[in-house]
Amino acid sequence: MLDERALVDGCRHKDRTAQRKLYELFARKLFVVSQRYTKNRDDAEDVLQDAFVKAFQHIDTFRFECPLEAWLKRIVINTALKHIRKQKPWQNQTELEDVAPGALPQTEDSLSGLHYQQLLKMVQELPPGCQAVFNLYAIEGYTHPEIAELLDISEGTSKSQFSRARMLLQQKIQNERPIPR
Repeated sequence: MLDERALVDGCRHKDRTAQRKLYELFARKLFVVSQRYTKNRDDAEDVLQDAFVKAFQHIDTFRFECPLEAWLKRIVINTALKHIRKQKPWQNQTELEDVAPGALPQTEDSLSGLHYQQLLKMVQELPPGCQAVFNLYAIEGYTHPEIAELLDISEGTSKSQFSRARMLLQQKIQNERPIPR
């Protein structure tokens, strides 16, 4: 494997071979991240391409203070969030405090028996606001205050979107399970 410092240095000098190698090294992993935030393969490819363009434009800012893959992943996530923010999917959404008690699911569903592609499809079918918040909270590990800041929404909206995403995913999981005989 090519040394990451040499690869970054080549990209800083606009070396197309280094850029291609960087893309080939990380594109598959980052495409999976992009897919979690988009509705279909075409959108995921667009987000990934835009993210790599941004990465190459701003490669001079990378200081090796974190792994290169983590820096690129952050760019992909930010690019996907920008794509989502343009759609403003959480406008007119109910705050968590306004949801009637008992309207939220109380059980934990096991994901065993489901394949990654099934889960990815379920997440992609969520409304955009739910999808973004679910990914940021459940997968990326952000807190609701951080998500609120990232998406320019209230903390309550973040919590509400996450709760709604969980409820919708639980319903989808229940529908995917075979009926016992």
